This record gives sequence, C-alpha cells and structure tokens, in this order.
Amino acid sequence: MTLRGKAARVAFQEVTKAFGEVVAVNGVSFTVDPGTLVTLLGPSGCGKTTTLRMIAGLEMATSGRILIGDQDVTQLPATDRDVSMVFQSYALFPHMTVAENVAYGLTMSGFPKPEIRERAEEGLKLVGLGGYGARLPSELSGGQQQRVAVARALVLEPAVLLFDEPLSNLDAKLRRRVREDIRELQQKLGLTSVYVTHDQEEALAVSDRIIVMRNAEIAQEGSPRDLYESPSDAFVADFIGDANLVEAHLEAVENGEAVVQIGTQKQRLPARGLAPGPVKVAIRPEAIRLVRDGANGALGASVSKATYLGSHMEYTLMTELGELFAVDPAIDEPVGEGETVTLHLARRGVTLVRS
Repeated sequence: MTLRGKAARVAFQEVTKAFGEVVAVNGVSFTVDPGTLVTLLGPSGCGKTTTLRMIAGLEMATSGRILIGDQDVTQLPATDRDVSMVFQSYALFPHMTVAENVAYGLTMSGFPKPEIRERAEEGLKLVGLGGYGARLPSELSGGQQQRVAVARALVLEPAVLLFDEPLSNLDAKLRRRVREDIRELQQKLGLTSVYVTHDQEEALAVSDRIIVMRNAEIAQEGSPRDLYESPSDAFVADFIGDANLVEAHLEAVENGEAVVQIGTQKQRLPARGLAPGPVKVAIRPEAIRLVRDGANGALGASVSKATYLGSHMEYTLMTELGELFAVDPAIDEPVGEGETVTLHLARRGVTLVRS
C-alpha cells in the first residue's frame, strides 16, 4: 500500500466571513491547483487563518462558494470534507503511543485493524520515524512530535492537507529542517496543500505560489520569485523580505522602461504601468553596493552600524534618501562604523512599486 492523497483542486469564489460586524475575510477568490502547495502569508489579523479554517470546515463562510474538487463544500461540516490539518500545537494525545496517535483518525473512522497498523507504520516511515511507534510523545523532540502530527494527517490520504503555522514552536535550525521535510513529502506524494504562516522566509522556501493577505483581502499572489522581485505595492515589497522604500522621480517612459532619478543616481527600470512623476522604489538590501572610493555624483552614505553575521555583513547607512539597510557578502574587508562610502544600485533588486 502507498499513502497518497487524491490531489483535489481548491477554489474560493468571492468568499466572505464575518463575525458580527467584523469582516475577517472579504470577497476572496483564488484557486489551489491539484498537487501544489500554496501559502497564505500575512501579518496577524489579516484573515489567513480564518481562510484556512473555512477550507477545513471549522468556520462557515458568510457568503460565496468553496469547492474541493468538483464538490461544493461551502455548507458541509468538517467531518464531511476530505481534508486533514496539521496544527501549530501538534495536538498529540500524551497518554497514547506515537503509533496510536498516528492511527487515531483511522481508528475513529472504523478502518480494519490490519489496515490501520499498516498505514500507521507506513506513515511513520514516510516522516522518518520508523521504529518510533511504541514511544510516547513526551519521549520525542519538538521536531519529531511535529512529524508525528504530519504522519497522522497523511495516513488519512486526504484530498487536501492543511498546515496551520506548523513550525512556529520550533527553534530556527529545526524549523529549516522540518520545512524541508514537509516540502519534500508534499512533492513526493503529490499532495494539494495549503500552508499558513507569517514567516516570509518559510513561505519563500516551501511554496509553489504565495497569496499575500492584508486587511481581510488578497494584496498579491504569485510565485515566490514573482512576489520577491516584482511586488505590486509598498506593502508587499516590505512584507516579502527586507526592502528599503524610498521616494524617487520617474522622468520618462520609453518602450515600457522608466528613467528614474533615485537621489543622485539615474536608473532604468521596468515601468510597470506607472506614469512620469513622483514614485516609490523598493531597494532590496543585497542590491546596494558599498564602495570606499566612489565616483563623484554617486549616492553618498555614512555607515552608522556595521554587523558581522558570519556569511555576510549588515550595514545601516545614512543617506539623502533616508536610512538604508544593506547586506554585503564581502566580509574580509568590512567597512567600519563612521566611514563614508558611495553607493551603487544593482539593476536586479530595485523595483518601482505603487504606494
């Protein structure tokens, strides 16, 4: 037997959820293609967790339609939806063994005992915990407990697998390892997955597509690369990774390319439908190059803070554009605090954005 979900499509059609007069999700529409992992990303209170809970059937939509596969599940309770959820808190039963925890959903669904045992063993092997079935959850590390929670969801072979902030209780190094495990499993089994997090790096690492939410609505959706390199507005640019947002002036547009004055520097950038006049530019920290002996007319800066982080330097720079944050891989000859430098902007990592 091979555990494998049914890889159903998920569709939201103008879905709204209100709690009294508070609108938690407002007219949201999106599609999750079969076998893909889509992340709902955004700050606290933006509506991402409520959206996930509506897919699960733990919250009912106030209006709109929710489809899983070809079935309209808008009014179906959680028990009648072919979905499984991995929770932030693991939600393991402390008095049950690991194998009993993994088998719990199958047992409650009335599967035959031999099949329950076989599925539970295979689920544990899939998450790298073969041979751990007799242990109690208290005998496992946090990362291992989260893998048990994933195995418990997988053995039900759901059409859709949901993750609600699954890594927030783990330390940084363990988060990276477990997110890689989750992504590898999702791709190996071809699972349709929806993943909720407020961690931008986590979203970039695991997702086929990311849906950024703001104030109960979708701010932008696209691939991780699209959102990082072409954010639609200042909010997305600032939320997906670090970005320096500065005022600039768009002087002219020629064949879809903008001539932009950024401080003392002139740069040609994709116009992105913007017209001449005052604009905002998002500058990624890695797009800023520090030069000790720069050319006249280049953007000047003084280094107010220099931090060594092993693989790179981080700099806080004071400029005529305001305070800028820069990341530099050159660690052998770092620029010291108080030094004056000139800045050069790479073309990649500098983007026009809407306010």
